[in-house]
Amino acid sequence: MRAVVTGSSGFVGKHLVRALAARGDEIVAMDVVPAAELEGLANTTQTKADLRDGKALEGAVRGADVVYHVASRVQTREAGAEEVFAINVGGTRNLIEACRDMNVGKLVYTSSASVVYAGRDIENGDETLPYPKSFHAPYAETKAIAEREVLEANDARVRTCAIRPHIVFGPGDTRFFPAIWSRAKAGKLKAYVGDWNKLSDFTFIDNLVEGMLLAGDHLGPEGKAAGQAYFVTNGEPTSFWEFVGRVLDGLGFPRPKMRVPFPIAYGAAAFREALDAARGIPTSEASLTRFAIRYLTTHHYFSHAKATRDLGYKPKVALDEGIRLTVASMKAGSAT
Repeated sequence: MRAVVTGSSGFVGKHLVRALAARGDEIVAMDVVPAAELEGLANTTQTKADLRDGKALEGAVRGADVVYHVASRVQTREAGAEEVFAINVGGTRNLIEACRDMNVGKLVYTSSASVVYAGRDIENGDETLPYPKSFHAPYAETKAIAEREVLEANDARVRTCAIRPHIVFGPGDTRFFPAIWSRAKAGKLKAYVGDWNKLSDFTFIDNLVEGMLLAGDHLGPEGKAAGQAYFVTNGEPTSFWEFVGRVLDGLGFPRPKMRVPFPIAYGAAAFREALDAARGIPTSEASLTRFAIRYLTTHHYFSHAKATRDLGYKPKVALDEGIRLTVASMKAGSAT
């Protein structure tokens, strides 16, 4: 198989490229900045292309059997949403068109469980959940628009599907675990927001990659994946703050003990975002945005039964083992 991976220099992209190379596929690793870690990887060629450049995309996907669309701009703050739409929606439209023009038979879209999040509890949610009428963050809205258009593009020429992970983590994570560690080291994780008992789903990176590979394999004429969306998680709903507590245990930091009520946390986040917007300063995604506060104070966990039934997906790495592997990787990296 000849596979193209967009966003290949990112956390998920690099893991996917390595998995494809390990099974002997020929890979075009596409990103705006090549990854030094992928240089010299067997059967892998890196190419520079921006999702907003349709001609560059045509060159990148020419001759491909399957495209794994991983690239996106992650942003939960409202300010600066225009670029998020240009990349996540406009870029996906360009990629769909490039796949059609270059006769690429399969397109696997890396979506997000947030595409069905309306700010309320989701307990054991499945793929029958509708897209919300309104969204609480540009990222969720743009991923939902792009996912819908990818699935609507499914036909005999280009078979498409979407994979929906939730809170992806693992060795090489550049966002979630590093944010926990940096805040803990700075003494900023002494309090938690909302209800400790609200449950969340998590997805270890190896499990996500397995789901993506299975999706690509089941996009053939005899497969069931064409035109379908699938939740792919660890299937072990856990309190978000309990998860963070286990990470802190492994890193050697105390767990947060003080509770900040939702209204206070949400108000502070709204004030911070408004102040940053007035000053023309982008709010850091490492900060607790209003979207993040809502996420921390609601149930949001999902069933991967459909992925198991159609794709044969089963999580290979349990949650606690994933935390252990990720913490060990972070500690090893800090020592080098």
